[in-house]
Amino acid sequence: MARKVLFIGLVWPEPTSSAAGTRIIQLVELFLANGDELHFASAASKSDFSFDLSSLGVKEHSIVLNHHSFDTWVTALNPDIVVYDRFMIEEQYGWRVQQHCPNCLRILDTEDLHFLRYARQQALKRNEAVNLINDVTKREIASILRCDLSLVISFKEIEILKSFNINEDLLYYLPFLEDSITSVQNHPSFGQRKDFVFIGNYLHEPNWQTLQYLKTTIWPLLRKKLPNVSLHIYGAYAGDKVMQLHNAKENFIVHGRAENARETIAKHRILLAPLKFGAGAKGKFIDAMQTGTPVATTSVGAEGMTMELAWPGVISDDLDTFLTQVLNLYNDQTEWLKAQQCGFEIIEQMYARSTFEKPFMDELSQLENSLSTHRRKNFLGELLHHHTLQSTKYLSLWIEEKNKHLSNTN
Repeated sequence: MARKVLFIGLVWPEPTSSAAGTRIIQLVELFLANGDELHFASAASKSDFSFDLSSLGVKEHSIVLNHHSFDTWVTALNPDIVVYDRFMIEEQYGWRVQQHCPNCLRILDTEDLHFLRYARQQALKRNEAVNLINDVTKREIASILRCDLSLVISFKEIEILKSFNINEDLLYYLPFLEDSITSVQNHPSFGQRKDFVFIGNYLHEPNWQTLQYLKTTIWPLLRKKLPNVSLHIYGAYAGDKVMQLHNAKENFIVHGRAENARETIAKHRILLAPLKFGAGAKGKFIDAMQTGTPVATTSVGAEGMTMELAWPGVISDDLDTFLTQVLNLYNDQTEWLKAQQCGFEIIEQMYARSTFEKPFMDELSQLENSLSTHRRKNFLGELLHHHTLQSTKYLSLWIEEKNKHLSNTN
């Protein structure tokens, strides 16, 4: 019998704009392939770039934040599984789901660890050591504890969560789910490619910071060595502050949104992405590996993406070493082809969809069959549910009443 699976989205997924959007679509397709009935709900407005989920057979629902109408709706829907798109959504809707659908399996898709990215951003801003104990950490870990299972996209992040003594039974490693690479012949050769590329969603702070670093530090130094080579900048939500960085005389070319990220990356010889901070697996690096494009990045950029496999390009946190290795990779076809092959091996060994589909569905079936036992082992989660249900519930009800009052006075 088909299960009823409800995704509650922070936004309507935009796979052409961000890795987070791609991730959600991959999860949706995973459940659809299992024969499940899919529903996707969000309180956000759709954009011109929102994916048409109904084209996959998913039923779309518009919901209202902090409103009792959700309670009636979710009770009638009565899903078997609820997937929260990031911890903020679990905070907003988790108590309502727990109260009205207590027997459904509750899954949190972390996307990446927000508290880790935040801690690194603060450390960079203040020029101090990374401190993982912050308010975002407390909120995100509380959300993980309240759920039956949390999907984590990086082995490194699994290790970090275990350092907080989170029960391993609550964590599940599920990376990006990629199709096998069918043929190297599908991609432009070394000689057919030219220039560097960087791509990212500029609402995402690590991408904006990386872009500024490229503009002010990396590119001026590289251009001196490669005067006839350009750096092409692509990405979603490139507002005025991004577009103003365009300078044709400096071969720093800002294009804005790419219609197809993989086709765009494949035209270039190297993806240049010296990330200063961040967390999780990087969707742009998966796109590069899929298209046979070597990647030049930092240790935080490559973190958790390869295990023991060789990186497909350059990893260095030292500026001089980074530049030297990038120049060598750009000019040396033999090294470039080696890096390309490393990327193909990483996709096949670490991200192949076929490796993860059945074990994940088996895990969910096992959890559904032993949910009461599973929850009894997670006493902290039950404790947090008890207290969060009270505090979040009454805050939400207060907001609802306030909104009613405002609408009545207007």
